[in-house]
Formats: sequence, C-alpha cells, structure tokens
Amino acid sequence: MHEDTAASAPETEHPAGTAPHTPARPGLLLVLLLGGLTATTPLAMDMYLPSLPEVTRTLRAPAATVQLTLTACLAGMALGQLVVGPMSDRWGRRRPLLTGLAVYLVATALCALAPDIGTLVGLRLVQGLAGSAGIVIARAVVRDLYDGLAMARFFSSLMLVSGAAPILAPLIGGQVLRVTDWRGVFVVLTAAGAALTALVWARLPETLPPARRHRGGVGEALRAMRGLLADAPFSGYLLAGGFAFAALFAYVSASPFVVQEIYGASPQTFSLLFGLNAVGLMVTGQINGKLLVGRVALDKVLAAGLAVTVLAASALLLMSAGAFGEVGLVPVAAALFVLMSAMGVTLPNAQSLALLRTRHAAGSASALLGTSSFLIGAVASPLVGVAGEHTAVPMAVVQLAGALVAVACFVGLCRPWRARTGSEGDQN
Repeated sequence: MHEDTAASAPETEHPAGTAPHTPARPGLLLVLLLGGLTATTPLAMDMYLPSLPEVTRTLRAPAATVQLTLTACLAGMALGQLVVGPMSDRWGRRRPLLTGLAVYLVATALCALAPDIGTLVGLRLVQGLAGSAGIVIARAVVRDLYDGLAMARFFSSLMLVSGAAPILAPLIGGQVLRVTDWRGVFVVLTAAGAALTALVWARLPETLPPARRHRGGVGEALRAMRGLLADAPFSGYLLAGGFAFAALFAYVSASPFVVQEIYGASPQTFSLLFGLNAVGLMVTGQINGKLLVGRVALDKVLAAGLAVTVLAASALLLMSAGAFGEVGLVPVAAALFVLMSAMGVTLPNAQSLALLRTRHAAGSASALLGTSSFLIGAVASPLVGVAGEHTAVPMAVVQLAGALVAVACFVGLCRPWRARTGSEGDQN
C-alpha cells in the first residue's frame, strides 16, 4: 500500500449534528480512558502471571490446568466481542460498555473467593466475556472520532497504556505477592476496575449518535461481518495481527514457567524482565506514532515488524533447542525483548490498516479484529505447555509458527506491493 493511498485515507465527513467534534490532537484523558478500557481485561489476565506456580500448589492442580485460566479468559474476550461489537453499533457505545464493566467487576471479585480450579476457570471465562466490552468499544470509539493517519497515530498513543499496562501487570503482581497471595491480586484488580468504571461513567460521552446507529438485528450484524471478511485486504490485516498476537501470547502464557522454573528466577526478577519488555514496546509504539506514521507507508512498517518477529522467534527456537549449547537467561531475555518490541509497530498498524477498510459498522469490524486475535491466542496458550514445564521449545515453536503464518496472510491477502485507491479502501 502506498503512502498516498489507503494509508492516507481522506477524513470521514459526517452530516451536521451526527458526529461528535473530532479533536485535532487526542486529549490525555481520552487516551488514558480508552487505553484503560483496552487494557483492563488483559491486565486481569497478566497481573497474576507471577502467581501461577502458587495457584498450582494452592489449588492442587497441574500446570496445564492452571493455564486454562488464561485460555478461558482469552476465549471469553474473543467471544464476547462478537456480541458486544454489533450491540454497540445498534445501541451506542455507553450502555453496552457500562453493563460489561459492571459484570466484570462482580466476576473479578468472585475470582478472589474461588474454592477450586474449576470454579476459577469458569469465573475467568465470565470475566473475559464481560471485560471484552472495554476492548471492542474502545477501538470503535477511536473509529468514531478519527480517520486516516490520525487514527493510526491515536492507536500508537494507546500503546502507552493499552500495550504497556498488560506487560507491566506482572511487575505489579509480583509486588502484590510480597504482601498477599494470588487471591489478593484479584482484590486489587476489583478496586482498579471500580475506579475505571466510575471515571468512564463521569467522563466518557456517547460517540455514536442515533443517526449513525444500525437498526437491524443479528442478521444485519452478520451481513456486515460477512462483507468485511469478503474484503481480502481486511481479512489479511486481521489474520496478520491475530497470528502476531499468538506469538505475543505464547510468551505471556509460557514465560512464568520458562523464566522461573527453567532458569530459576524469582517472581520479582520475572516481573522486572516483563517490565523491561514493556519499555521496548512503548518506545517502538511511540516511534511508530511520532516518527513513522505519515512518513513511511503503514504497510512497510507492518512488514518490518513482522520480519523482526520472525527473526526473534527463530533465535529463540535455536537457543531453546540447544543449537548454541547451554545458554543462560540473558540471551533468551534479549530475544524476547526484541520480539515484544516488534509488537509496538506490528499490532497498532495491523489494526489501523484493517479499520481503514471500513467507514461503517466500526463495532463489528472491531469485534472481528479482537475476536480473531484472542481466539488464535487461546489456541496458542495450551500448546506452549504440551512438553511440560522444563523446556522452552514449545513456546518458541508456537511463536515462530504464528509469525510465519502472519507473514503469509499479509503477503497473500493484503498484497502490499499493489496500490489501492481510496475508494477501494472504503468499500465497506
């Protein structure tokens, strides 16, 4: 895609009185609110990562079963978006969002009281289903307010919050574990969720006026999704982002065991390494938004991010398989840092390029983007533990496979070397 085509799509023109004013620059409060909504459920998933070994011991469950608490939350986030996204296109953004946040708070509080692993898995599913409202509606709100390069820049700004918060979450979780157990982590999450819900209630207005809402039911939502998926470039960006996310989530779900069990690091050391990766992700995200967007075609930046992901995953696989002999934690952590940093340009640009393909049904488009990523990630999560807790090879294999499939989808469906006109980019 060339710089002067879909990457620079013309600003959306809204009839008078049907759209809120679009600010020239996103306000800090808006970035924090939408970033917080996008990060809330991933934060709930990641903050207790350092306590996974403790959950295994406390509830007397095998590691593979405990990892299902991650899979359940992720599957809930994926499936919930398919429902909430179209609902927000029909009834506006605020009502579905506030309802989802309320259910999320109840489920999170009950997680702290779970008596066994089965109950915890079930509550994590509900937590993911309800929390998906924040993820899908935050992206739809961005599409309501911004278009073209402004939207790409906003997504990069969101990486400061929505990208960094889930990665910093284990650092916070590690510190919480100094004074309490894994149940206390869910108490902290409940308090944080309540504060965000109150802020959303008071400060986030409705961004989808009645004139722009869809009046149809499930049938219209399904037709809108079918039309989006029929657009090959949209599907290509969707799948490229989804499989890149699988490489990221393979790290999220396997790293507590890889770093702590294989390399003998403490929960605090694991948390610090996770935080260092957050710095890499934030820096690349800001480089993307401040320096690259508007100067380099979004497709080119996305291609570079995918290429770096493939290289980092390949290095991890070679190290895990013993191709360089016995290696310590430092080179493995360095490769993981590079992989996570690449996500700072890969994920926001994949989302921006996909959303540039549609001016209508932003909730449905956002739902498809989120659902694909989280469903693919949910499949990747249990695969990283198939060989037990004492080898990092499955994690590296899943990461490399996800990166390679992402490249294949990007090249085969998006065909970035071909120019696309603005009208083609707006066909949906």
